[in-house]
Amino acid sequence: MTTLFLIRHGENDFIKQNRLPGRLPGIHLNERGREQATGLAQSLEKLPVKAVYSSPLERAVETAEPIASALHLKVKVRSGLKEADVGEWEGQPFKKLYKKPAWELVERTPSLMRFPGGESFLELETRVVNELETIRAASHPRDLVVVVFHADPIKVAVAHYLGLPLDSFQKITVAPGSATILFLSDALVRLIALNLRPPFHFEIPKRKK
Repeated sequence: MTTLFLIRHGENDFIKQNRLPGRLPGIHLNERGREQATGLAQSLEKLPVKAVYSSPLERAVETAEPIASALHLKVKVRSGLKEADVGEWEGQPFKKLYKKPAWELVERTPSLMRFPGGESFLELETRVVNELETIRAASHPRDLVVVVFHADPIKVAVAHYLGLPLDSFQKITVAPGSATILFLSDALVRLIALNLRPPFHFEIPKRKK
């Protein structure tokens, strides 16, 4: 059984501009975000983590690096872990986006939503789950693995593995610098923790003989 720590990157100052970041480059952790990354590293450093994967966006890599360093590992960057491709909406003010009729789809029926010039939430779900399954089944079928990426991809993945409709994923919250823990095997899925903030303590459950 694979134990996945799905970690949302730490805080950054871009969100204070009230604009949708999407995949914009050059968004870095702020002081609070760096503190969150350090707290995550301290919470994970004594666990038998086999690998640390990250989205290529700076805010994710900057969260993953202290974790990997504490574990004496290197960050493995995977493009399949990127934030949703929001296309023409990237960098746009939320106050402008909230007025668009399509925003109601984003919040209420995301399964019907495709970002103009970008991907649909269905495509996001397929991309992220395929990436996590590649990590789990192909590389780490029995390992503990850290995956650092973004809010919507994490929420979509959690909804998928719990068997929830895609339209339910917006009911899930994952805060910056939080960890969500899933146990996954071919036959079993268990959500162990959601939106866990550092510092935290985690023990690997002992297998029954």
